[in-house]
Amino acid sequence: MLSPGDLSAIRLTFELATVTTALLLLIGTPVAWWLARSRSWLKVPLGAVVALPLVLPPTVIGFYLLLALGPNGPLGQLTQALGLGLLPFTFWGLVVASVLYSMPFVVQPLQNAFEAIGERPLEAAATLRASPLDCFFSVVLPLARPGYLTAAILGFAHTVGEFGVVLMIGGNIPDETRVVSVQIYDHVEALEYTQAHWLSAGMLAFAFVVLLALYAFNPNRPRP
Repeated sequence: MLSPGDLSAIRLTFELATVTTALLLLIGTPVAWWLARSRSWLKVPLGAVVALPLVLPPTVIGFYLLLALGPNGPLGQLTQALGLGLLPFTFWGLVVASVLYSMPFVVQPLQNAFEAIGERPLEAAATLRASPLDCFFSVVLPLARPGYLTAAILGFAHTVGEFGVVLMIGGNIPDETRVVSVQIYDHVEALEYTQAHWLSAGMLAFAFVVLLALYAFNPNRPRP
């Protein structure tokens, strides 16, 4: 059965995934909108930067984040100057790492949803004298709702499944940075296979439910 340490890791994992997903939707919306609408030459390099976590090993991202957020790094010096202390090996350090690592899983579905809207709905709203902000909230967001659902599910699920980047930036501190993936690793290291099976089976069931939800709610899937 699940131990108190397992339950603590599950709680921390879902707290991390919830906070990360909310921040990703807030940050990813303007980024995805700009990528979908812009014709600037910066679109290609920025899109490549957003997609980097898809090809980089998570330990590489974690290593450079550890340097940047450390006491001698630029971000670490900034957080200390702001009175926030150092973020590595804290919950909020995990949030920063998770936001960066899961960024493409939120930005790309949103960008695809924005691009699929096309110009005609926006032009129609403009003829009715809708402001750009009103047009975005009244026209774009409702039409892009499936993309937001996909982005939220993928961002949440990807954060739940993180291992390398959270281990690098958060370490293995009980009740502070020890998430489910790290807890499974600890059980295997200690040859506690029964406990590892319980958590792994839960993660497997969660992943299946996530994929089931994506296929069930995807309006573009083939119909029988």
